[in-house]
Amino acid sequence: MRVLVADKLAEEGLELLKASGMEFDVKIGLKEDELAATVGEYDALIVRSGAKVTAKVLANPGKLRAIARAGVGVDNIDCEAATAKGILVMNTAEASTISTAEHAIALMMALARKIPQAHQAIRSGQLEWKKRSTYQGTQLAGKTLGIVGLGRIGRTVAARALAFEMTVLGYDPFFTGPTALDGKVRMIRDFDEFLSQIDVITFHVPGGEQTRHLLNRDRLFNKCRKGLLVINDARGEVVDEFALADALKEKRIAGAAIDVFQTEPPQKDHPLFQLDNVVLTPHLGASTDEAQTAVSVDACKAIIAYLKRGEIRGAVNAGGIKLDVPADEAPFIDLAGRIGTMLAYYCEGGYKTVTVRVSGSKAPKHINTMARVAMVELLKPHLKEPVNIINVEQIARSRGIEIVQVHEPSPPQGLVGDIVGIRVESENGESHRILGTVYADSMPRILRVDRFNMDMIPQGDMVMIQNKDQPGVIGTVGTTFGKAGINIADMVISRDFQAEGTAQALMVLKTDSQPTEELVSELRSRPEILRVKPMRVMAQQ
Repeated sequence: MRVLVADKLAEEGLELLKASGMEFDVKIGLKEDELAATVGEYDALIVRSGAKVTAKVLANPGKLRAIARAGVGVDNIDCEAATAKGILVMNTAEASTISTAEHAIALMMALARKIPQAHQAIRSGQLEWKKRSTYQGTQLAGKTLGIVGLGRIGRTVAARALAFEMTVLGYDPFFTGPTALDGKVRMIRDFDEFLSQIDVITFHVPGGEQTRHLLNRDRLFNKCRKGLLVINDARGEVVDEFALADALKEKRIAGAAIDVFQTEPPQKDHPLFQLDNVVLTPHLGASTDEAQTAVSVDACKAIIAYLKRGEIRGAVNAGGIKLDVPADEAPFIDLAGRIGTMLAYYCEGGYKTVTVRVSGSKAPKHINTMARVAMVELLKPHLKEPVNIINVEQIARSRGIEIVQVHEPSPPQGLVGDIVGIRVESENGESHRILGTVYADSMPRILRVDRFNMDMIPQGDMVMIQNKDQPGVIGTVGTTFGKAGINIADMVISRDFQAEGTAQALMVLKTDSQPTEELVSELRSRPEILRVKPMRVMAQQ
């Protein structure tokens, strides 16, 4: 396995790659065309913010399977293009959490106490000592801090602000609880109401349209307290910078500390540069020795874990899938894949809806992963384009296939324990369902195919035969296989007495080799045999 390192990494990270036995090349400063021409030769790519991984770079990705960003943001990676090509994108958000949170706190303190302005005045010799009250600041203790985004960084900032004896309020549409940090942070649902209650605001949210100009002109001039201090250590577009400059000029708010800009570097005549009540830094949130080493190390660890063990860390585009699961839970993911394989052979009318239902104590934890793994096996035989757990949801959606996930409170009637059930429905009304479980031996078992009960391990070359339940069918099948020289290693038979008209049965045969087309055609020609589906089912890797 080969890794391309396209930006400068700490030596500690490169040493991990070397110790893992992987080959790696460090090629810094590649242009778009150069990166596009070479990236397909590698299994993984590691970048920071310098290399631009565009759709053009990923147009012909070759054997590229993963991209790791040594840092938080992935603005320099076209995640949509990567997902479409089945390439996992990961970042190292946790590695720089403390450094970024400390920087936000530092900006808040510097702004509240006017430290940069006082420093510059005394160094320049322009400070009249008797007039040093010009730089009188405000105390943070007793003030109300509003934190936008209660993720890792937001919670870390909150813990430190509480130590300063500040009151902390939170705003996060994706945080469902009424409070955070054991009840110490009260959550406010309405952003305008949130703004009306705070003295300091700090942002810790991702960029994008959902957070663009959260703090806009109307809110700066009409919703905020006049003494508000604004801290932006997240993404430049979260705050309308030009409206912010106007609000500061007109003293509608008291001050702002900005580490990130909508365009970086900002233009030289940026209006914030002309103001005294601001503190500005050049995107230094994660710029500490410790953080820079940590993001490099974590990016390399993530690549090694994924390529060597299929373990996913810090995924940006994996949609909640998890492959590094406990040994007693992993077989359920394997089971879902095997059921998907069987249904892919068994169904004839395409897919309109795929429903995954799970019950029990273990299987429901991984329903999203199981749905993805099953969908890969359902689609793989029918598509020329590569399909894997990263791009399968997008591929299914583009073809109008609905994926439904249901966590059942109890197993289907007549079954117990952890049950995984997958139903496939087609446009023409055809519908098939397979149910299974995992026993104590960690081997997957199929318990039900449509109306037919059974107990069998789906493994290797198999043939599913649906037939009229009448004398002589088993003998006919055995004789036909014998004539073809194919040994039947195992057979499971299930009868359905509830079928309308003639009673039916289902035979599942395991064979020592694949049945020939001639054998299958001969069986299908028999009037007593209704359906013959040869298949090969393998364990998930």
